[in-house]
Formats: sequence, C-alpha cells, structure tokens
Amino acid sequence: MGFTNASRTLLAAFGGAFVLAGCAVGPDYVRPSMDVPAGFKEAAKNAAGAADSGWKTASPQVIDTRQPWWDAYQDAVLSGLMSQANAANQNIRQAEAQYREARAIADAARANFWPTVGLNAGATRSRAVSAGASASGAATRLGTDYSAGLGASWEPDVWGSVRRAVEAGDADVQASADDLAGARLSIQAALAQDYLQVRVIDLQSDLYAATTSGYARSLALTQHQYAAGVVLRSDVALAESQLKTAQAQAVDLEAQRSQLEHAIAVLTGQAPASFSLPALPARTAQAAPATTTATTTTATAATTPTADAAPFHVQLPSIPTGLPSELLERRPDIAGAERRVQAANAQIGVAKAAFFPQIVLSATGGFNSGTAAALFNTPSRVWSLGAALAQTIFDGGLRRAHSDQAIAAYDAAVAQYKQTVLGGFQQVEDNLATLRVLDHESVLQADAVTASQLAERLALSQYRAGTATYLSVVTAQTLSLSNQRTAAQLLGRQLAASVALIAATGGGWHANEATSGN
Repeated sequence: MGFTNASRTLLAAFGGAFVLAGCAVGPDYVRPSMDVPAGFKEAAKNAAGAADSGWKTASPQVIDTRQPWWDAYQDAVLSGLMSQANAANQNIRQAEAQYREARAIADAARANFWPTVGLNAGATRSRAVSAGASASGAATRLGTDYSAGLGASWEPDVWGSVRRAVEAGDADVQASADDLAGARLSIQAALAQDYLQVRVIDLQSDLYAATTSGYARSLALTQHQYAAGVVLRSDVALAESQLKTAQAQAVDLEAQRSQLEHAIAVLTGQAPASFSLPALPARTAQAAPATTTATTTTATAATTPTADAAPFHVQLPSIPTGLPSELLERRPDIAGAERRVQAANAQIGVAKAAFFPQIVLSATGGFNSGTAAALFNTPSRVWSLGAALAQTIFDGGLRRAHSDQAIAAYDAAVAQYKQTVLGGFQQVEDNLATLRVLDHESVLQADAVTASQLAERLALSQYRAGTATYLSVVTAQTLSLSNQRTAAQLLGRQLAASVALIAATGGGWHANEATSGN
C-alpha cells in the first residue's frame, strides 16, 4: 500500500508539471518591422531609359531559380569551374562544418526535454567498529555490500526554459544554413567575376596581338620609305616607339591574367601551381553584350577587330530584381540575420525562466545485499521516489544581469538585421545604376570605336599617299587602340556588375531552402 501511495504522489507531481509546462516565459517572436520601399528607384530609371532609347530589343537568357544562375552565361568552362568550387572550396566546407555544429548544439538543447536514466552496480568492502561486551570493549565487523540499480531524474520544462533554448538552437541552425548558402553564393559570384574578367583580358590580348601586328607593318613601311629618302628618321622612331609601347601593354595583361588565374585556382580548392586556364583561341572577336536589368532588354554593340575564328559569345542575362520586399526572402544574409534575431528573442525567455523555481523529479530502484548470492532476491529490493523544488533567493543581481544582457543582445540583432536589409537594398540599387550607366556608355563607346577606326584607316591612306605626316597616323592609331580597349573594359565592367546584381538579389536562392542547408 505504501508503494501505491508513493506512486500516486509521484504521478500527481508529474501531472502538475505537464500542466504547468504549457506556458513559456519570455516574448514570442515577431519579425522586426521594416519600412520597405514599393520598388527599386533604379529599376524605374532603367525602364524609362529603355522606353526612350529606341534600342533594338534582345532576348537574353533569364535567371531561372530552378537551375544554377551561372548557366545564364552559357559558358561550359564556367559551369565546370562552379562544380569544382562547390565541391572543394574550403570556405564552403568551413561553413558546412559550422552548420553541422549548430545542428548538433540544437540537438543537445532538445535532449533536455527527456529524463536522464542511469544504471549502476557496485561492491563495497567495509570495516566497522562498534562498542560490544567483549574484553576489549569493542567489536569489529568486516563485510561486503553488493548493489545494482536503475535511477532516473527529470526536470520538467515548467517555465519553458528548454523550449526557448530549443527555439534559439533551431533558429541558429537555420541561420547557419543561411550562412552556408551565403558562403556558396559569395564564392560563386567571386569565381564568375574572376573567370569573366579572364575572358575579357583574353579579348584584350587578342586586340593587342592584332594591333601590334598592324604596328609592325607600319614600322616596316616607314623603314622602307626612310631608306628611299621619302620620310624622316623621326617617323621611323615614332613607329618603333608605338610598337614597343603596345607590346609592353600587352605584357602587362599577362600579369593581370596570372593573378586572376591564381584566384580561380584557390576558389576551386586547388593550388595555383596545379591549375591552368587555357586562353581563348587567337584572333577571337568580342561579342555584343545585352543589357541586364529587369526592365531593359536592349542590345549594345561593342566593336573590336574582325576575326576569323569563332568569337567569344557572352550575353548578359536578364536579371529579374523583383520587389524590395521579396529581397527579404531571396538573400541568405538577410534571412540569416533575421534568424539570429529570433534566436536572441528566445534567449530572453531562457534568461527570464531563471527567476522561477526549479522542479526535479527522481526515481530509483534496484537491489542491495550483503551477499552476492542474495543480491537479486525479493528482500534485497530497494526503491525511492522523490520530488525537489529549489528557488534562488539572492544572487547579487546575477539573473537580472543575464536578462538585461539577453535583451541588449536582441536589440543588437535587430539593428544588425535592419542594417543588412538596408545594405541589400543599396547593393541592388548600386548595380542597377551601374548597369544602366554602362549600357548607355557602351553605346557611345561603340560609336567612338567606329569613328576612330575610320580615322585610322584614312590617316594611314593619306600617309601612304604622301598627304599626311606619320604623326597623324600615330595619333589616329593610338586613339583607335584606346577606344577598343575601353570597349573591352566596359564589357568586363558590365559582366562584373551583372554578377554582382545576381548576388545582390540572392542568386535564385529562397529562404525556405534554409532547413535543407542549401
């Protein structure tokens, strides 16, 4: 009967704990409010510019969230490098390990929902001295006690401390998954930009190869004319100086390309010494880029020397920027910042639960005997049930300090979240503005290239006819080379800005992917 009454008492304690466990102290999470604009300012400008320009409409590849965003550039080499980076980049591996660490921490917090159960067994040899009736006045007893039992203890989550800790842990897991997605996107964007800049340098190298070949022919022409006494020695010196200057500039491109190649090697998880990116075939021509904004789908012409080989075709993809409010779900860094706000909010509940008493329920059962043979007999059975309540009366303000710390950490996380959102808006606006300006600039630069090439041909014809000095030829050729190199550099800036805009809009990622760690 005593066992039954004790059992009823313990069951009543368990039942009361479950009833109280329905509440959780601390504030429930609500996403921080943000003053989100109705649309991107630069997107409207791009739309107006497209409507007024009268440019020819193009059909660029559209970023599709169902496929890797870099496929829009339609470059097989780039796609292969992306696969290597996703598999071997060490920053991505570090972020993936940190995600697994956060998940393990969350699992550890969740384990506090369950009781702790332990098994024990032991044998104790002891000597006891007691007063007796013998001549010595004392009796000595040697004996061995054997025991075996099972014990359990449980602290019910009456005030929601464990639930808030689990909520914080789950939010940290999602934030870590967002960090992993952000690391992937950052590496992918850096790799795409470096690779595309290498290809732009290849185009410039091809331009210099064609240019120096032409300059060499001009030098030979002036040498022949000088030998015939038609021109002065200064014309030969000018032609030779122009050729050497162009050759030096071409060599400088090799240093830039080598540095970008080394960066690509590291991004793909390789040592620079073991990686090489073959250059484009010689005598390639630069393709005409297309505008990249969501509201403009026009094509601009970038003129370069004619070529016999297949050109490097690259068309800037159409990037749907969407609405500013959608950016909150499409950028992993913003989603991660919000999840950290949620984790900080849950930690406030953990801190406030410390103000309430702790309840611990325990139960043990087993056997205890003075002989091993009788250990598991019925008379050797022992058990105990218990409940304990503890409340801190004075701690010198420790709990209050922890609560204030949690509130301050929450406020800091909210500020960080809002700053991340504002930074995201800025990056989108910056790259939209950059692409809009570069679209217009590339059209003007294409006209400048055409005019300077015509001036170069006319000046060279006039020089051959003896109606112009070689200085006019050098001036026209220098201007033509400068304009063509500027056109190639403009293409590189457009490609870099398009990749930056893709990264600024999330690269096709969405916040609901966080739980899978993508």
